[in-house]
Amino acid sequence: MAVTHETGSILQVRRAKPRPVHGSVSSSAVKSRVYLAMMAFAFVYLMIGGRLVLLAEMDETQSPALMSAQDSVAASRPDLLDRNGEILATDIKTASLYAEPRRVQDVDETVEGLTSVLPDLDAAVVRRRLESRAGFAWLKRELTPDQANRIHNLGLPGIKFLPENKRFYPGGPAAGHIVGSVNVDNQGLSGIEKYVDDEWLADLQKFGFASDRPMEPVRLSVDLRVQHVVRDELVKAMERYRAIAAIGIVLDAKTGEVVAMSSLPDYDPNDRSEALDKNRLNRATGGVYEMGSVFKTFTAAMALDSGKVSINDSFDASRPIRAAGRTIHDFHGKNRILSVPEIFIYSSNIGTAKMMLATGIDRQQEFLGRLGFLERPHTELPENAAPLLPPKWTELAAMTISFGHGISVTPMQTAVAAAALVNGGTLLPPTFFPRSSDKVKALGKRVVSEKTSRIMRYLFRLNVLSGSGRNADVPGYTVGGKTGTAEKVENGVYVSDKRRNSFLSAFPMDDPRYVVLVVVDEPKPEKGKSYATAGMNAAPTVGAIIRRAAPMLGVMPRFGDGEKPIEIKY
Repeated sequence: MAVTHETGSILQVRRAKPRPVHGSVSSSAVKSRVYLAMMAFAFVYLMIGGRLVLLAEMDETQSPALMSAQDSVAASRPDLLDRNGEILATDIKTASLYAEPRRVQDVDETVEGLTSVLPDLDAAVVRRRLESRAGFAWLKRELTPDQANRIHNLGLPGIKFLPENKRFYPGGPAAGHIVGSVNVDNQGLSGIEKYVDDEWLADLQKFGFASDRPMEPVRLSVDLRVQHVVRDELVKAMERYRAIAAIGIVLDAKTGEVVAMSSLPDYDPNDRSEALDKNRLNRATGGVYEMGSVFKTFTAAMALDSGKVSINDSFDASRPIRAAGRTIHDFHGKNRILSVPEIFIYSSNIGTAKMMLATGIDRQQEFLGRLGFLERPHTELPENAAPLLPPKWTELAAMTISFGHGISVTPMQTAVAAAALVNGGTLLPPTFFPRSSDKVKALGKRVVSEKTSRIMRYLFRLNVLSGSGRNADVPGYTVGGKTGTAEKVENGVYVSDKRRNSFLSAFPMDDPRYVVLVVVDEPKPEKGKSYATAGMNAAPTVGAIIRRAAPMLGVMPRFGDGEKPIEIKY
């Protein structure tokens, strides 16, 4: 309204015309924006409401508990294969039983039905889980197809199945200590299974890249055929000699590859409970023992390689040695001067100790360290025991160590060191995986001269032809080796009637391809015999293994002129 005043006239009122304002919005536009805002808020509230309804009625397959369970059971593992492609371990599909307690209508009926099919279930535990009203509860992992089918036919509300992977080992206990085992969630616990997890599989599973998908198989150096042979012969040896345990190793002397390894008593990785038995431990890499006279092999090599002792030397073994109040004597002494080859084939403690003394105590310690005996060995298996060494390397300790007492090492360490002595003098770390020639060259470390290696091959062969290893001989294969009979220690005292026998061998001795070590724990004399020394049990067991396994490994027998003599060049 505009008001004007004019002198002498009547007050007049007139409506002013609206003036346009720059940037003004029409009322229709304002209303449109309000409607859009209302629709947006309505849409958001509808989404929230819908989500709440879904959460309220969410099925078990979407619950966080089940999603976590699915993640744990869906993880797959790569197949483990032997060197020829035979399956050592693989995944198979199975089903696990779970409950959605909120959906269980009759707890009593459900408990009764489940225990009728699965009598090993604890009814009280099952009842407690079903009455918990939780969203998810495990009842039984890894059902058999028959069990799953029978439970399915019961038609119990709230009882369901979850598909998962289960590890299966077709060979059972044949290579149990090598492949190892997994837990119920398919995670490696021991052996190569754990190694694969630690190296890369656990990381893939962590980031979700190993969930129920095929993987490239992992090939091992193990030959399943030879593995069966070794285990079979060890089983026979334990029965024949009434032993409490046995160990067998076949090692490729030129590459360091483990072709076979068995430790009895063993376990079936398909039955996880057996793996917990302490008596079924992997003695080949996880146990340390005094190896007895087998150690004379390393003392002889040390003395010969030092240059202070030659194969033509002799030592007086006519009387025992007294040192630090102890007496060192021979088991079956010849009571005369013995040459170096005689000391080896007659297994003279006196002669061996004198060879060590001629070489030097410091040299002994350095040489054993060079062969890897003074530190924990390294393999792909997690079970690797550290050696037991003397608290002080005294003269007495050095003398007893020279013939295998006072130091405890793993059988695998012993086989690896022996391979270096017969393959030309190159120490190669053991491996359970195939190793290329380039890798062999890169890892090899010279520990003795080629000349020393030739002499050791000669002594090995001589011992089988004329010494304590006669029972290991296999026609056509020029087997060589050294026996070891070590008295066991109980309460700090050596017990004469309990021994751990071993035979360390290689073949063919003119150009060794494989090292074979057998250990028999507490063998008893056979009927009609008064002794149970290594030559009577460990040696023939090695011979049986070589006789059966050599053709499988492509080593064919040679007779007559086909057998090359072992030359020793001075």
